[in-house]
Amino acid sequence: MLPRQDGGRAMKLKDLEIFVVAPPAPGWGGRYWIIPRITTDDGIVGYGECYASTVGPVAMRAVIEDVFERHMAGESPEAIELMFRRAYSAGFTQRPDPTVMGAFSGLEIACWDILGKARGRPVWALLGGRINDRIRSYTYLYPEPGRESADFWVDPDAAAGAALRFVDMGFTAVKFDPAGPYTIRGGHEPSMSDITRSVAFCRAIRDAVGDRADLLFGTHGQFTTAGAIRMGRALEPYGPLWYEEPVPPDILHEFAEVARHVRIPLATGERLTTKAEFGALLRLGGVRILQPALGRVGGIWEAKKIAAMAEVFNAQVAPHLYAGPVEWAANVHLAASIPNLLIAETIETGGAFHLALIRHSIRWEDGHIVPPEAPGLGIDFDEDLARAHPYTGDRLHLEMQEDPCGYSRPNRFEGGAPATMEPR
Repeated sequence: MLPRQDGGRAMKLKDLEIFVVAPPAPGWGGRYWIIPRITTDDGIVGYGECYASTVGPVAMRAVIEDVFERHMAGESPEAIELMFRRAYSAGFTQRPDPTVMGAFSGLEIACWDILGKARGRPVWALLGGRINDRIRSYTYLYPEPGRESADFWVDPDAAAGAALRFVDMGFTAVKFDPAGPYTIRGGHEPSMSDITRSVAFCRAIRDAVGDRADLLFGTHGQFTTAGAIRMGRALEPYGPLWYEEPVPPDILHEFAEVARHVRIPLATGERLTTKAEFGALLRLGGVRILQPALGRVGGIWEAKKIAAMAEVFNAQVAPHLYAGPVEWAANVHLAASIPNLLIAETIETGGAFHLALIRHSIRWEDGHIVPPEAPGLGIDFDEDLARAHPYTGDRLHLEMQEDPCGYSRPNRFEGGAPATMEPR
């Protein structure tokens, strides 16, 4: 076992509790958030978050418990490398597995929370120190509270109004994804109406905000290579800062082909896991903005390695967030510690329920997140509130459409959250 910094007995990871929290409607951040709580044998508590949606919440809870008992229980929280190699290699795999690494990621984040608390220092101080005193942030375009509707996601004027509202708050970048459905069928050619709507969104938002903010054009890997090129070329006149995940995440080599034909920087990464996939992406070329989701990629330390690799390729990092506030906190500590940070995703200015769940212990001001100074992740997690909002259904955190893209009439894609929230 590794010694503690104070020269005393090494603490050990002992107990695990898992919260599966359902945010109230409209549910920005997904259907539920999976938050493991680890307690050491000397009573220090750490929180993490698993961004994994390949199996239902009951099965995912069992995976997290198995990963903890098999690879981590009884170990020092300092043994990050050892525990990662155990989980990564489990079952004679030694290759990226989004479910196992999603489970490990949340547990690993909790270890960093413990280590920071044990040393009385914020996690960013353990990652090489803080190089970014403030972290530029962006948000998806969401409707005003109480004015949610299915029409918002397909209405360029409504999107432009939301963009202006967020820019007036202080945001210098906003993201939107009007490009049509993402389906289980893999890449498809966008319909002409999808392209027309996407152009209308870019035009309306650019007209509304001028040069006060960057436009971040989101997709979800739904296009063929040719389709991604057609869409990207149509968007070029509006100067988006990035074109996100234009082709499916399992065909990394095609990003370079899109980049050869489209003059918008490509971004991707929320569905990738570990440095193995990000390393391949960098070597193949085409993508220079990496978007790791820390609750899936392997945790904070793996993300730090990915950021270091990106430096060598002159690439930047923009941590992804469509989850709860614990992954957001992990993103903030990573972002504070890396020189090649571009921007970090935020749910609005922190998200009403997100912030309530951590008792407003992270501050957002004037378009930026302020890294916390408190030990560990620097959050004050409200366990009573978490227990008061359990998810008891069997759906996945995020789900893809089974029906193919339509071409005879405009597609209606509802972003952000399900149109109806099933009972918890």
